[in-house]
Amino acid sequence: MIGRLKFNLLAGALMLTSGALVAGAPVKPLKSRPQVDRPNVVIILADDLGFSDIGAFGGEIATPNLDQLAHAGLRLTDFHASPTCSPTRSMLLSGTGNHTAGVGAMAESGRADGRWGYEGHLTTRVATLAERMRGADYSTLMAGKWHLGLDPDQDPHARGFEHSFALLQGAHNHFGKGGFGPDDHPGTAAWYSEDGVRTGIPAQFYSSDYFTSKLIGQIDAAPKDKPFFAYLAFTAPHSPLQAPAELIAKYKGRYDGGWDKLRELRLKRMKKLGLVDDNVAPAPLSPDAGAWGKLDAAQRQVEARKMEIYAAMVERMDENIGRLVQHLRATGQYSNTIFIFSSDNGAAGEVPQTFSVMPGELEYIARADNRLDNLGSASSFVMYGPYWAQAAMAPSRMHKGWMTEGGTRVPAIVSYAGFKRQGRIGTAYGNVMDIAPTILEAAGGHATLSVDKREVAPVRGRSMLPYLLDRSPAIHGEGDAVAMELHGQRSVRQGRWKLLRLSPPFGDGVWALYDLKDDPAEQKNVAAEHPEQVRTMQAAWDQYAAEARIAAP
Repeated sequence: MIGRLKFNLLAGALMLTSGALVAGAPVKPLKSRPQVDRPNVVIILADDLGFSDIGAFGGEIATPNLDQLAHAGLRLTDFHASPTCSPTRSMLLSGTGNHTAGVGAMAESGRADGRWGYEGHLTTRVATLAERMRGADYSTLMAGKWHLGLDPDQDPHARGFEHSFALLQGAHNHFGKGGFGPDDHPGTAAWYSEDGVRTGIPAQFYSSDYFTSKLIGQIDAAPKDKPFFAYLAFTAPHSPLQAPAELIAKYKGRYDGGWDKLRELRLKRMKKLGLVDDNVAPAPLSPDAGAWGKLDAAQRQVEARKMEIYAAMVERMDENIGRLVQHLRATGQYSNTIFIFSSDNGAAGEVPQTFSVMPGELEYIARADNRLDNLGSASSFVMYGPYWAQAAMAPSRMHKGWMTEGGTRVPAIVSYAGFKRQGRIGTAYGNVMDIAPTILEAAGGHATLSVDKREVAPVRGRSMLPYLLDRSPAIHGEGDAVAMELHGQRSVRQGRWKLLRLSPPFGDGVWALYDLKDDPAEQKNVAAEHPEQVRTMQAAWDQYAAEARIAAP
């Protein structure tokens, strides 16, 4: 017995990233195991959070609750997601690739044309983690951003969550303004559903507060004789940047030095915390390394205010995480709860002209009141921008939307007293697909190939449990090759090596090889020096691309 949880190796077959099958030792049948032996599980997903935004990862933003979870638990410094939100969410909930799950392209991208793998919503080819956990006799609960389908049969309530309150699209006004009625058209308003039924939101609404309250209510109403699986998907700090005025005021003047200074200070703290090596240099800011110096005083005020609002959004999210944790402590459920926290992609470097997921986004921006003193309110609409985003992702290259480390390397925390590897920094490579098999194994469940009387795709991720229990030095074996693709960008990760192909306009469409151990900023292409490594990883890519039916860019 480890803590209150008895662990066994995962029974059945799990599909690994290499395409091989592995069989584990048999698990004690779920129905015969005492319910108290099985942990509750809480997955908390931030939206567009930067790698160094929270204090435990080098940030200056006040995040005491996440910091407490991080220092008590395990901080993963080499954990990866897809470059954008809905593909990551499909991988998280299915434990497999985004193409197999149906989100080979984001619905908003114009590339989701209904072909296999490009349906633009979470398909029934895969079983969701909620469906599997419900089958394992867990209560399954969800509050926050869904972004995996608008139709009733694509709602979280239809995909295994017994109780859910969901924003169905990819973004919204954080104060609930700009249209939110149950009959509003999806092109002009955010859609919310509760237990599969379209619903509105109250006049007094702030996203992080409301989602957390909904989840706490679901937990309180869940049966007490079985454990719960809860998914809290914040929309903070996704644009539009909006936060309570009193929190924005707290950060006034903090970012007047600009993104260059912020990056410098964060890297210094990250090195002091042992999160990056002392000799690491950041990737150059793109497209203009001297951009801050070219702004006039008024422009600098606006940019600094954006960062102040962003920091307030992150702090408010942290406050709500603390509220959830405190509630579980007060109800005696905390000690038997596994907490997993991460972000869905790197920090967002978006500008309105290049990317849009919010319903009626351009219309909102056109009529927004973006006077300096009004920024951050419900009637304003500003975005984070590429330079603050790169500062938050340093030393990595670029930000959300890119298959570079800046778009995919995200902060991750796993906290549970029953795991031996706690109070440490974990440098092992991990992927968002690894979360589903980890949770299933911890719960004593099976990654079966049939769920609710339908055949489903195998899980591709690796269980992190042997690593968390300190029985393995890594999550993925040296031979594992983990491939990802989105919107023509391709990557393969194998140990310290990363093979990367960025199609135009992101790059030249040629495979490049990086040694991330020595070059985490992806500045030196060493493909010519290691041709055999390139060939090996290209073969792994070809196998994955065939299995995932990836369309040509």
